[in-house]
Amino acid sequence: MAKYFNTVAVCRPNQHYMVDITDKLEQICKMVDAGQYFTINKARQYGKTTTLKALAGFLEKDYAVVGLDFQRMSASDFKDEASFVMAFAREISAVTGRMGDVPEKIRERLDEFAEGNVKHTVLSVLFRCLNQWCAESEKRIVLIIDEVDSASNNQVFLDFLALLRVNYIDRDEIPTFHSVILAGVYDVKNLKRKFTADGEHKENSPWNIAADFEVDMSFSVAAVAGMLSEYEQDYHTGMDVGKMAEMIYEYTGGYPFLVSKLCKLLDECVAGSKDYPDRSSVWTRNGFQEAVHILLKEKNTLFESMIHKLSDYPQLRSMLYMLLFGGKTIPYTPLNSSIQIAEMFGFIKQDGDNVAVTNRIFETVLYNQFLSEELLNNKMYDAGLKDKSGFIRDGRLDMRRILEKFVIHFDDLYGDRDGTFYEDDGRRYFLLYLRPIINGKGNYYIEAETRNRERTDVIIDYGGEQTIVELKVWHGNAYHSRGEKQLFEYLDYYHLDVGYMLSFNFNKKKEIGVKEIVMGEKTLIEAVV
Repeated sequence: MAKYFNTVAVCRPNQHYMVDITDKLEQICKMVDAGQYFTINKARQYGKTTTLKALAGFLEKDYAVVGLDFQRMSASDFKDEASFVMAFAREISAVTGRMGDVPEKIRERLDEFAEGNVKHTVLSVLFRCLNQWCAESEKRIVLIIDEVDSASNNQVFLDFLALLRVNYIDRDEIPTFHSVILAGVYDVKNLKRKFTADGEHKENSPWNIAADFEVDMSFSVAAVAGMLSEYEQDYHTGMDVGKMAEMIYEYTGGYPFLVSKLCKLLDECVAGSKDYPDRSSVWTRNGFQEAVHILLKEKNTLFESMIHKLSDYPQLRSMLYMLLFGGKTIPYTPLNSSIQIAEMFGFIKQDGDNVAVTNRIFETVLYNQFLSEELLNNKMYDAGLKDKSGFIRDGRLDMRRILEKFVIHFDDLYGDRDGTFYEDDGRRYFLLYLRPIINGKGNYYIEAETRNRERTDVIIDYGGEQTIVELKVWHGNAYHSRGEKQLFEYLDYYHLDVGYMLSFNFNKKKEIGVKEIVMGEKTLIEAVV
Protein backbone atom coordinates (compact mmCIF):
# COMPACT_ATOMS: atom_id res chain seq x y z
CA MET A 1 0.00 0.00 0.00
CA ALA A 2 1.35 3.42 -1.00
CA LYS A 3 2.24 5.92 1.70
CA TYR A 4 0.18 9.07 2.20
CA PHE A 5 0.22 12.27 4.25
CA ASN A 6 -1.69 11.77 7.49
CA THR A 7 -3.45 14.36 9.67
CA VAL A 8 -5.49 12.02 11.86
CA ALA A 9 -4.41 10.42 15.14
CA VAL A 10 -0.98 8.73 15.12
CA CYS A 11 1.46 8.86 12.22
CA ARG A 12 3.26 5.60 11.43
CA PRO A 13 6.50 5.50 9.41
CA ASN A 14 5.47 2.41 7.42
CA GLN A 15 2.17 4.02 6.34
CA HIS A 16 2.69 7.75 6.22
CA TYR A 17 5.07 10.35 4.88
CA MET A 18 6.59 11.71 8.08
CA VAL A 19 9.15 14.19 9.26
CA ASP A 20 12.09 12.43 10.93
CA ILE A 21 11.83 13.30 14.64
CA THR A 22 14.83 11.25 15.77
CA ASP A 23 16.65 14.34 17.03
CA LYS A 24 13.67 15.29 19.20
CA LEU A 25 13.39 11.76 20.60
CA GLU A 26 17.08 11.80 21.47
CA GLN A 27 16.64 15.05 23.39
CA ILE A 28 13.66 13.65 25.30
CA CYS A 29 15.58 10.43 26.03
CA LYS A 30 18.30 12.48 27.72
CA MET A 31 15.66 13.84 30.09
CA VAL A 32 14.43 10.31 30.78
CA ASP A 33 17.97 9.04 31.31
CA ALA A 34 18.43 11.81 33.89
CA GLY A 35 15.37 10.54 35.75
CA GLN A 36 13.37 13.71 35.18
CA TYR A 37 9.63 14.09 35.59
CA PHE A 38 8.16 16.51 33.05
CA THR A 39 5.16 17.58 31.02
CA ILE A 40 4.88 17.86 27.25
CA ASN A 41 2.22 20.54 26.97
CA LYS A 42 1.65 21.69 23.41
CA ALA A 43 -1.32 23.01 21.47
CA ARG A 44 -3.82 20.74 19.77
CA GLN A 45 -2.61 18.56 16.90
CA TYR A 46 1.03 19.31 17.57
CA GLY A 47 2.16 15.72 17.23
CA LYS A 48 2.22 14.88 20.94
CA THR A 49 0.67 11.41 20.63
CA THR A 50 2.82 10.47 17.64
CA THR A 51 5.91 11.59 19.57
CA LEU A 52 4.93 9.57 22.66
CA LYS A 53 4.31 6.42 20.61
CA ALA A 54 7.69 6.79 18.91
CA LEU A 55 9.34 7.58 22.24
CA ALA A 56 8.00 4.37 23.81
CA GLY A 57 9.64 2.36 21.06
CA PHE A 58 12.82 4.37 21.48
CA LEU A 59 12.98 3.60 25.21
CA GLU A 60 11.94 -0.06 25.28
CA LYS A 61 15.48 -1.40 24.96
CA ASP A 62 16.58 0.11 28.25
CA TYR A 63 13.32 0.71 30.15
CA ALA A 64 10.02 -0.89 31.01
CA VAL A 65 7.61 1.62 29.45
CA VAL A 66 4.08 1.96 30.82
CA GLY A 67 2.10 4.02 28.32
CA LEU A 68 -1.41 5.12 29.35
CA ASP A 69 -4.03 7.36 27.76
CA PHE A 70 -6.48 9.10 30.07
CA GLN A 71 -8.99 9.35 27.24
CA ARG A 72 -9.62 5.65 27.82
CA MET A 73 -11.04 6.59 31.21
CA SER A 74 -14.55 8.04 31.56
CA ALA A 75 -15.69 10.99 33.68
CA SER A 76 -17.07 8.59 36.28
CA ASP A 77 -13.56 7.17 36.76
CA PHE A 78 -12.57 10.51 38.31
CA LYS A 79 -15.61 11.04 40.52
CA ASP A 80 -13.85 9.81 43.67
CA GLU A 81 -10.62 8.20 44.85
CA ALA A 82 -11.87 4.61 44.80
CA SER A 83 -13.17 4.94 41.23
CA PHE A 84 -9.89 6.44 40.06
CA VAL A 85 -7.78 3.76 41.76
CA MET A 86 -9.81 1.00 40.11
CA ALA A 87 -9.69 2.64 36.67
CA PHE A 88 -5.98 3.47 36.88
CA ALA A 89 -5.15 -0.08 38.02
CA ARG A 90 -7.27 -1.44 35.18
CA GLU A 91 -5.31 0.59 32.59
CA ILE A 92 -1.93 -0.40 34.04
CA SER A 93 -3.02 -4.03 34.26
CA ALA A 94 -3.88 -3.98 30.56
CA VAL A 95 -0.38 -2.69 29.77
CA THR A 96 1.40 -5.21 32.03
CA GLY A 97 -0.52 -7.96 30.27
CA ARG A 98 1.57 -7.18 27.19
CA MET A 99 4.85 -6.99 29.12
CA GLY A 100 6.83 -10.13 29.79
CA ASP A 101 8.87 -9.23 32.87
CA VAL A 102 6.18 -8.21 35.38
CA PRO A 103 6.18 -10.37 38.56
CA GLU A 104 3.06 -12.50 38.79
CA LYS A 105 2.18 -11.26 42.27
CA ILE A 106 2.22 -7.66 40.94
CA ARG A 107 -0.14 -8.62 38.12
CA GLU A 108 -2.48 -10.31 40.58
CA ARG A 109 -2.41 -7.35 42.95
CA LEU A 110 -3.20 -4.88 40.15
CA ASP A 111 -6.11 -7.06 39.06
CA GLU A 112 -7.42 -6.97 42.62
CA PHE A 113 -7.32 -3.17 42.59
CA ALA A 114 -8.99 -3.07 39.17
CA GLU A 115 -11.84 -5.27 40.39
CA GLY A 116 -12.25 -3.45 43.69
CA ASN A 117 -11.23 -6.51 45.71
CA VAL A 118 -8.88 -4.59 48.00
CA LYS A 119 -9.77 -3.66 51.57
CA HIS A 120 -8.55 -0.05 51.16
CA THR A 121 -9.06 1.16 47.60
CA VAL A 122 -7.05 4.33 48.05
CA LEU A 123 -4.15 5.90 46.19
CA SER A 124 -1.61 5.41 48.96
CA VAL A 125 -2.19 1.64 48.98
CA LEU A 126 -2.05 1.45 45.18
CA PHE A 127 1.26 3.32 45.23
CA ARG A 128 2.71 0.76 47.63
CA CYS A 129 2.00 -1.87 44.99
CA LEU A 130 3.59 0.31 42.28
CA ASN A 131 6.62 0.97 44.49
CA GLN A 132 7.04 -2.77 45.00
CA TRP A 133 6.91 -3.30 41.24
CA CYS A 134 9.58 -0.60 40.74
CA ALA A 135 11.76 -2.36 43.35
CA GLU A 136 11.47 -5.79 41.70
CA SER A 137 11.53 -4.81 38.03
CA GLU A 138 14.62 -5.81 36.08
CA LYS A 139 14.38 -2.58 34.12
CA ARG A 140 13.70 0.91 35.42
CA ILE A 141 10.07 1.86 34.81
CA VAL A 142 9.01 4.94 32.84
CA LEU A 143 5.38 6.07 33.15
CA ILE A 144 3.91 7.97 30.20
CA ILE A 145 0.36 9.36 30.37
CA ASP A 146 -1.21 11.01 27.32
CA GLU A 147 -4.24 13.33 27.31
CA VAL A 148 -3.95 14.34 30.96
CA ASP A 149 -6.31 17.23 30.17
CA SER A 150 -9.11 14.70 30.56
CA ALA A 151 -8.36 14.63 34.29
CA SER A 152 -6.98 18.08 35.08
CA ASN A 153 -10.18 19.48 36.61
CA ASN A 154 -10.54 16.66 39.12
CA GLN A 155 -9.31 16.75 42.71
CA VAL A 156 -8.43 13.06 42.62
CA PHE A 157 -5.98 13.76 39.78
CA LEU A 158 -4.32 16.46 41.87
CA ASP A 159 -4.03 13.93 44.70
CA PHE A 160 -2.44 11.50 42.24
CA LEU A 161 0.09 14.15 41.19
CA ALA A 162 0.81 14.89 44.84
CA LEU A 163 1.72 11.25 45.47
CA LEU A 164 3.96 11.19 42.41
CA ARG A 165 5.62 14.27 43.85
CA VAL A 166 6.11 12.71 47.29
CA ASN A 167 7.58 9.55 45.76
CA TYR A 168 9.88 11.65 43.59
CA ILE A 169 11.17 13.56 46.61
CA ASP A 170 11.73 10.32 48.56
CA ARG A 171 13.12 8.37 45.63
CA ASP A 172 16.45 7.71 47.40
CA GLU A 173 14.59 5.72 50.08
CA ILE A 174 11.54 4.45 48.19
CA PRO A 175 11.74 2.72 44.77
CA THR A 176 9.48 4.58 42.35
CA PHE A 177 9.09 5.41 38.65
CA HIS A 178 12.43 6.38 37.12
CA SER A 179 10.76 9.02 34.94
CA VAL A 180 7.19 10.26 34.48
CA ILE A 181 5.96 12.06 31.37
CA LEU A 182 2.55 13.73 31.18
CA ALA A 183 1.22 15.08 27.88
CA GLY A 184 -1.62 17.47 27.14
CA VAL A 185 -2.54 20.99 26.08
CA TYR A 186 -2.80 22.55 29.52
CA ASP A 187 0.31 23.09 31.60
CA VAL A 188 -0.06 20.70 34.52
CA LYS A 189 2.65 22.61 36.41
CA ASN A 190 0.16 25.43 36.92
CA LEU A 191 -2.46 23.26 38.62
CA LYS A 192 -2.87 24.08 42.31
CA ARG A 193 -4.04 22.22 45.36
CA LYS A 194 -4.40 23.07 49.02
CA PHE A 195 -1.86 21.75 51.51
CA THR A 196 -2.28 22.26 55.22
CA ALA A 197 0.81 23.05 57.26
CA ASP A 198 0.74 24.23 60.86
CA GLY A 199 -2.91 25.06 60.57
CA GLU A 200 -2.37 27.38 57.60
CA HIS A 201 -3.64 26.90 54.07
CA LYS A 202 -1.04 27.38 51.39
CA GLU A 203 -1.32 26.93 47.65
CA ASN A 204 1.32 24.73 46.07
CA SER A 205 1.63 22.95 42.77
CA PRO A 206 1.60 19.16 43.11
CA TRP A 207 3.75 19.05 39.97
CA ASN A 208 6.38 21.62 40.92
CA ILE A 209 9.05 18.94 40.76
CA ALA A 210 8.70 18.76 36.97
CA ALA A 211 11.65 19.76 34.81
CA ASP A 212 11.14 22.36 32.08
CA PHE A 213 10.45 20.79 28.68
CA GLU A 214 12.34 22.84 26.11
CA VAL A 215 12.42 20.46 23.14
CA ASP A 216 11.22 22.28 20.02
CA MET A 217 8.51 20.06 18.55
CA SER A 218 7.89 22.19 15.47
CA PHE A 219 9.30 21.01 12.13
CA SER A 220 12.31 22.80 10.67
CA VAL A 221 12.77 23.55 6.96
CA ALA A 222 15.34 20.75 6.75
CA ALA A 223 12.96 18.28 8.42
CA VAL A 224 10.12 19.15 6.01
CA ALA A 225 12.54 18.83 3.09
CA GLY A 226 13.44 15.33 4.28
CA MET A 227 9.79 14.28 4.19
CA LEU A 228 9.28 15.82 0.73
CA SER A 229 12.40 14.06 -0.55
CA GLU A 230 10.89 10.70 0.35
CA TYR A 231 7.69 11.67 -1.49
CA GLU A 232 9.72 12.86 -4.47
CA GLN A 233 11.55 9.53 -4.67
CA ASP A 234 8.17 7.83 -5.06
CA TYR A 235 6.54 10.20 -7.56
CA HIS A 236 9.32 12.12 -9.38
CA THR A 237 7.32 15.35 -9.65
CA GLY A 238 10.35 17.48 -10.42
CA MET A 239 9.59 19.82 -7.50
CA ASP A 240 12.30 22.01 -6.02
CA VAL A 241 12.28 20.27 -2.64
CA GLY A 242 14.24 22.99 -0.85
CA LYS A 243 12.06 25.85 -2.05
CA MET A 244 8.85 23.94 -1.41
CA ALA A 245 9.97 23.15 2.15
CA GLU A 246 10.82 26.82 2.73
CA MET A 247 7.39 27.87 1.44
CA ILE A 248 5.59 25.38 3.69
CA TYR A 249 7.58 26.56 6.70
CA GLU A 250 7.01 30.21 5.79
CA TYR A 251 3.24 29.69 6.12
CA THR A 252 3.10 27.16 8.94
CA GLY A 253 6.07 27.97 11.17
CA GLY A 254 6.59 24.20 11.27
CA TYR A 255 3.29 23.52 13.08
CA PRO A 256 3.03 19.72 12.54
CA PHE A 257 -0.66 19.49 11.62
CA LEU A 258 -0.47 22.40 9.18
CA VAL A 259 2.64 20.98 7.49
CA SER A 260 0.99 17.60 6.92
CA LYS A 261 -2.36 19.16 6.01
CA LEU A 262 -0.95 21.35 3.25
CA CYS A 263 1.03 18.43 1.82
CA LYS A 264 -2.10 16.27 1.95
CA LEU A 265 -4.15 18.94 0.15
CA LEU A 266 -1.49 19.28 -2.53
CA ASP A 267 -1.33 15.55 -3.11
CA GLU A 268 -5.01 14.65 -2.83
CA CYS A 269 -7.08 17.76 -3.61
CA VAL A 270 -5.08 20.08 -5.85
CA ALA A 271 -3.58 17.26 -7.92
CA GLY A 272 -6.00 16.17 -10.62
CA SER A 273 -7.99 19.40 -10.59
CA LYS A 274 -8.68 21.39 -13.74
CA ASP A 275 -5.75 23.78 -13.37
CA TYR A 276 -3.37 21.18 -11.93
CA PRO A 277 -3.90 17.92 -13.84
CA ASP A 278 -0.74 16.16 -12.64
CA ARG A 279 1.65 16.12 -9.68
CA SER A 280 4.33 18.02 -11.57
CA SER A 281 2.07 21.06 -11.86
CA VAL A 282 0.93 20.80 -8.23
CA TRP A 283 4.22 21.08 -6.35
CA THR A 284 4.82 24.64 -7.50
CA ARG A 285 4.23 28.08 -5.98
CA ASN A 286 0.83 28.39 -7.69
CA GLY A 287 -0.21 24.89 -6.63
CA PHE A 288 0.85 25.67 -3.09
CA GLN A 289 -1.22 28.87 -3.05
CA GLU A 290 -4.23 26.85 -4.16
CA ALA A 291 -3.69 24.46 -1.25
CA VAL A 292 -3.49 27.42 1.15
CA HIS A 293 -6.72 28.77 -0.30
CA ILE A 294 -8.47 25.43 0.24
CA LEU A 295 -7.14 25.18 3.79
CA LEU A 296 -8.33 28.65 4.76
CA LYS A 297 -11.85 27.83 3.58
CA GLU A 298 -11.88 24.55 5.47
CA LYS A 299 -13.81 23.84 8.64
CA ASN A 300 -11.46 21.64 10.62
CA THR A 301 -11.18 20.80 14.31
CA LEU A 302 -8.02 22.87 14.82
CA PHE A 303 -9.53 26.08 13.45
CA GLU A 304 -12.81 25.47 15.24
CA SER A 305 -10.95 25.01 18.51
CA MET A 306 -9.10 28.29 17.95
CA ILE A 307 -12.30 30.25 17.39
CA HIS A 308 -13.99 28.68 20.43
CA LYS A 309 -11.05 29.76 22.57
CA LEU A 310 -11.65 33.38 21.52
CA SER A 311 -15.15 33.12 23.00
CA ASP A 312 -14.01 31.26 26.11
CA TYR A 313 -11.23 33.73 26.92
CA PRO A 314 -12.26 37.36 26.17
CA GLN A 315 -8.89 38.69 27.31
CA LEU A 316 -7.20 36.41 24.76
CA ARG A 317 -9.43 37.79 22.02
CA SER A 318 -8.69 41.39 23.03
CA MET A 319 -4.94 40.83 23.02
CA LEU A 320 -4.94 39.17 19.59
CA TYR A 321 -7.19 41.86 18.13
CA MET A 322 -4.88 44.57 19.44
CA LEU A 323 -1.84 42.71 18.09
CA LEU A 324 -3.32 42.32 14.60
CA PHE A 325 -5.24 45.54 14.08
CA GLY A 326 -3.89 47.95 16.67
CA GLY A 327 -0.34 47.71 15.37
CA LYS A 328 0.99 47.72 18.92
CA THR A 329 4.10 45.89 20.02
CA ILE A 330 3.27 43.56 22.89
CA PRO A 331 6.28 42.65 25.07
CA TYR A 332 6.63 38.97 25.85
CA THR A 333 5.90 38.67 29.57
CA PRO A 334 5.64 35.00 30.62
CA LEU A 335 3.75 35.81 33.83
CA ASN A 336 1.01 37.71 31.98
CA SER A 337 -2.11 35.50 32.10
CA SER A 338 -3.30 36.45 28.59
CA ILE A 339 0.11 35.64 27.13
CA GLN A 340 0.23 32.35 29.04
CA ILE A 341 -3.16 31.35 27.65
CA ALA A 342 -2.33 32.43 24.09
CA GLU A 343 0.98 30.55 24.15
CA MET A 344 -0.53 27.43 25.72
CA PHE A 345 -3.17 27.19 22.98
CA GLY A 346 -0.62 27.81 20.23
CA PHE A 347 -1.82 31.25 19.12
CA ILE A 348 1.43 33.07 19.78
CA LYS A 349 5.15 32.57 20.12
CA GLN A 350 7.99 34.56 21.58
CA ASP A 351 9.69 36.60 18.85
CA GLY A 352 12.74 38.19 20.43
CA ASP A 353 11.41 40.31 23.29
CA ASN A 354 7.91 40.55 21.84
CA VAL A 355 4.83 38.49 21.05
CA ALA A 356 3.99 37.30 17.53
CA VAL A 357 1.23 35.12 16.07
CA THR A 358 2.60 31.59 15.70
CA ASN A 359 2.36 31.34 11.92
CA ARG A 360 0.94 32.96 8.81
CA ILE A 361 -1.96 30.50 8.50
CA PHE A 362 -3.18 31.22 12.04
CA GLU A 363 -2.79 34.94 11.46
CA THR A 364 -4.96 34.82 8.35
CA VAL A 365 -7.57 32.66 10.12
CA LEU A 366 -7.73 35.25 12.91
CA TYR A 367 -7.92 38.18 10.49
CA ASN A 368 -10.73 36.44 8.60
CA GLN A 369 -12.60 35.71 11.84
CA PHE A 370 -12.34 39.23 13.19
CA LEU A 371 -13.33 40.74 9.85
CA SER A 372 -16.24 38.31 9.41
CA GLU A 373 -17.73 39.60 12.66
CA GLU A 374 -18.09 43.02 11.01
CA LEU A 375 -19.05 42.10 7.46
CA LEU A 376 -22.84 42.23 7.61
CA ASN A 377 -23.06 45.74 9.01
CA ASN A 378 -20.00 47.35 7.44
CA LYS A 379 -20.46 49.83 4.62
CA MET A 380 -16.91 49.42 3.32
CA TYR A 381 -17.43 45.68 2.91
CA ASP A 382 -20.73 46.37 1.11
CA ALA A 383 -18.90 48.71 -1.26
CA GLY A 384 -16.27 46.09 -2.07
CA LEU A 385 -18.96 43.49 -2.62
CA LYS A 386 -20.80 45.81 -4.99
CA ASP A 387 -17.66 46.79 -6.94
CA LYS A 388 -15.94 43.40 -7.11
CA SER A 389 -16.88 42.48 -10.68
CA GLY A 390 -15.07 45.53 -12.06
CA PHE A 391 -11.67 44.64 -10.62
CA ILE A 392 -10.94 41.36 -12.39
CA ARG A 393 -9.64 41.61 -15.94
CA ASP A 394 -8.63 38.48 -17.84
CA GLY A 395 -8.33 36.64 -14.54
CA ARG A 396 -5.96 39.25 -13.10
CA LEU A 397 -6.47 41.65 -10.20
CA ASP A 398 -6.61 45.34 -11.17
CA MET A 399 -5.12 46.78 -8.00
CA ARG A 400 -4.88 50.32 -9.33
CA ARG A 401 -8.61 50.35 -9.95
CA ILE A 402 -9.22 48.91 -6.47
CA LEU A 403 -7.24 51.76 -4.88
CA GLU A 404 -9.03 54.37 -6.98
CA LYS A 405 -12.44 53.13 -5.88
CA PHE A 406 -11.33 52.66 -2.26
CA VAL A 407 -10.23 56.32 -2.11
CA ILE A 408 -13.67 57.43 -3.29
CA HIS A 409 -15.60 55.21 -0.88
CA PHE A 410 -13.35 56.01 2.07
CA ASP A 411 -13.71 59.76 1.54
CA ASP A 412 -17.48 59.50 1.12
CA LEU A 413 -17.98 57.32 4.20
CA TYR A 414 -15.34 58.56 6.62
CA GLY A 415 -13.85 61.75 5.25
CA ASP A 416 -15.29 63.98 7.97
CA ARG A 417 -14.02 61.99 10.98
CA ASP A 418 -10.89 62.77 12.94
CA GLY A 419 -7.51 61.08 12.36
CA THR A 420 -7.15 59.41 15.72
CA PHE A 421 -10.04 57.15 14.79
CA TYR A 422 -8.34 56.00 11.60
CA GLU A 423 -4.89 55.37 13.00
CA ASP A 424 -6.07 51.99 14.26
CA ASP A 425 -8.95 51.34 11.86
CA GLY A 426 -7.84 52.50 8.39
CA ARG A 427 -6.07 49.24 7.61
CA ARG A 428 -9.08 47.27 8.80
CA TYR A 429 -11.30 49.20 6.39
CA PHE A 430 -9.02 48.34 3.47
CA LEU A 431 -9.08 44.63 4.36
CA LEU A 432 -12.87 44.76 4.67
CA TYR A 433 -13.05 46.31 1.21
CA LEU A 434 -10.55 43.82 -0.25
CA ARG A 435 -12.08 40.69 1.27
CA PRO A 436 -15.12 40.25 -1.04
CA ILE A 437 -13.02 41.12 -4.09
CA ILE A 438 -10.51 38.29 -3.72
CA ASN A 439 -12.81 35.89 -1.87
CA GLY A 440 -13.14 32.58 -3.68
CA LYS A 441 -9.92 32.80 -5.71
CA GLY A 442 -7.28 34.70 -3.77
CA ASN A 443 -5.45 34.82 -0.46
CA TYR A 444 -3.83 37.59 1.51
CA TYR A 445 -1.52 37.82 4.45
CA ILE A 446 0.19 40.52 6.46
CA GLU A 447 3.97 40.71 6.44
CA ALA A 448 4.58 40.38 10.19
CA GLU A 449 7.78 42.46 10.27
CA THR A 450 5.91 45.51 8.97
CA ARG A 451 2.74 45.31 11.06
CA ASN A 452 2.95 48.33 13.35
CA ARG A 453 1.19 51.63 13.96
CA GLU A 454 2.96 53.26 11.03
CA ARG A 455 3.19 50.62 8.33
CA THR A 456 1.56 47.37 7.25
CA ASP A 457 2.36 45.40 4.10
CA VAL A 458 -0.46 43.32 2.67
CA ILE A 459 0.67 40.56 0.31
CA ILE A 460 -2.08 39.38 -2.04
CA ASP A 461 -1.92 36.18 -4.09
CA TYR A 462 -4.47 36.07 -6.88
CA GLY A 463 -4.53 34.17 -10.17
CA GLY A 464 -0.93 33.06 -9.77
CA GLU A 465 0.31 36.62 -9.31
CA GLN A 466 1.54 38.37 -6.18
CA THR A 467 0.71 41.98 -5.33
CA ILE A 468 2.19 44.12 -2.56
CA VAL A 469 0.19 46.95 -1.00
CA GLU A 470 1.92 48.99 1.68
CA LEU A 471 -0.47 50.71 4.07
CA LYS A 472 1.01 53.72 5.87
CA VAL A 473 -0.02 56.49 8.20
CA TRP A 474 1.23 59.85 6.97
CA HIS A 475 3.96 61.40 9.16
CA GLY A 476 5.29 64.16 6.94
CA ASN A 477 6.93 64.38 3.52
CA ALA A 478 10.41 63.20 4.59
CA TYR A 479 9.07 60.10 6.31
CA HIS A 480 6.81 59.42 3.35
CA SER A 481 9.69 59.66 0.86
CA ARG A 482 11.66 57.13 2.86
CA GLY A 483 8.63 54.85 2.74
CA GLU A 484 8.46 55.12 -1.05
CA LYS A 485 12.16 54.23 -1.36
CA GLN A 486 11.63 51.32 1.04
CA LEU A 487 8.79 49.95 -1.07
CA PHE A 488 10.90 50.10 -4.23
CA GLU A 489 13.54 48.01 -2.42
CA TYR A 490 10.78 45.64 -1.32
CA LEU A 491 9.76 45.13 -4.97
CA ASP A 492 13.31 43.99 -5.74
CA TYR A 493 13.06 41.40 -2.97
CA TYR A 494 9.81 39.99 -4.43
CA HIS A 495 11.02 40.33 -8.04
CA LEU A 496 8.09 42.60 -8.92
CA ASP A 497 8.01 45.65 -11.20
CA VAL A 498 4.88 47.33 -9.80
CA GLY A 499 3.97 48.04 -6.18
CA TYR A 500 1.17 49.90 -4.43
CA MET A 501 0.97 52.26 -1.47
CA LEU A 502 -2.12 53.38 0.43
CA SER A 503 -1.47 56.36 2.72
CA PHE A 504 -3.85 57.50 5.43
CA ASN A 505 -3.25 61.24 5.69
CA PHE A 506 -4.97 63.24 8.44
CA ASN A 507 -3.71 66.63 7.28
CA LYS A 508 -6.70 68.79 6.41
CA LYS A 509 -4.83 70.19 3.38
CA LYS A 510 -4.13 66.75 1.92
CA GLU A 511 -4.83 65.96 -1.73
CA ILE A 512 -6.68 62.68 -2.02
CA GLY A 513 -6.34 60.55 -5.12
CA VAL A 514 -4.02 58.14 -6.96
CA LYS A 515 -0.72 58.97 -8.65
CA GLU A 516 2.11 57.07 -10.31
CA ILE A 517 5.80 57.27 -9.39
CA VAL A 518 8.48 55.71 -11.59
CA MET A 519 12.00 54.89 -10.38
CA GLY A 520 14.12 53.12 -12.97
CA GLU A 521 12.23 50.03 -14.10
CA LYS A 522 9.95 50.03 -11.04
CA THR A 523 6.55 51.71 -10.77
CA LEU A 524 4.73 52.74 -7.60
CA ILE A 525 0.98 53.35 -7.68
CA GLU A 526 0.22 55.53 -4.65
CA ALA A 527 -3.20 56.34 -3.21
CA VAL A 528 -3.85 58.96 -0.53
CA VAL A 529 -6.99 59.12 1.61
